[in-house]
Amino acid sequence: MDLGLQGRRGIVVGGSRGIGKAIAFELAREGVDLAIAARNAERLHATATEISAETGRNVYPLVCDVTSRAEVDAMVEAALSSLGSLNILVNSGSAPGGSPTATGYIDTIVDEDFLQDFNIKYLGALRCARACIPHLQQAGWGRIVNISGLNARIAGNLSGGARNTSLVHFTKTLASQLGRDGITVNCIHPGITRTERTPGMLQARAERQGLTPEEVEDGDYAKGSPRANALGRMVDATEIGHLTAFLCSDKAWAITGEVIAADGGGSSSVYY
Repeated sequence: MDLGLQGRRGIVVGGSRGIGKAIAFELAREGVDLAIAARNAERLHATATEISAETGRNVYPLVCDVTSRAEVDAMVEAALSSLGSLNILVNSGSAPGGSPTATGYIDTIVDEDFLQDFNIKYLGALRCARACIPHLQQAGWGRIVNISGLNARIAGNLSGGARNTSLVHFTKTLASQLGRDGITVNCIHPGITRTERTPGMLQARAERQGLTPEEVEDGDYAKGSPRANALGRMVDATEIGHLTAFLCSDKAWAITGEVIAADGGGSSSVYY
């Protein structure tokens, strides 16, 4: 299927590794020239070189801390200078899992950590969208995809739940405001997702439990396990990339203001 993305131009925030990197790869494979933004310059340049070499697209690495409005505005202007115009923004910048001090009971919260987590993911996405929207409006064709997470639907992680739920509201609000400008805005909830960090995490757990990494993962997705999903396997970051590319495509005009859980059917809840 031709997604109609050839020649489009986009920014992937958090594009140097993990889900953001997988999304950047998939958009580039579909013909999108990109700027990828993150804080680590070395990793950014390596990823940009890797994606460009495989896809033949222009990929510009831009160092940016999304907690700074000045840095975000400068990053978007640098992207425009290199790309010439802008059609796509993917907000995938975050600290994985939320604040480490807000994953349990309320008395574990460190206020500063909680606020910093919110500042990175929610306000970071807001800053990036605010800087990009005038350029999407000027192009008359735009896509914003916010990468949130299933903590929005699962009680337990106070920090991850707060930041991810807020992104859902942000998504719906922008979709309502921008639809008549030719801009759609959607949100993806990944569940546990395989990235380059996964082998190390499985190895560490395996060593603690006296198992192999394969046994740990098989146990996670066995029927009856709390981590099991309908597919019986971990979702790969490339699959989040495929979904994002579709939402960014010319085939997805009818979808805006929506949230899609991409966790392999891990939830038994019914949404209507």
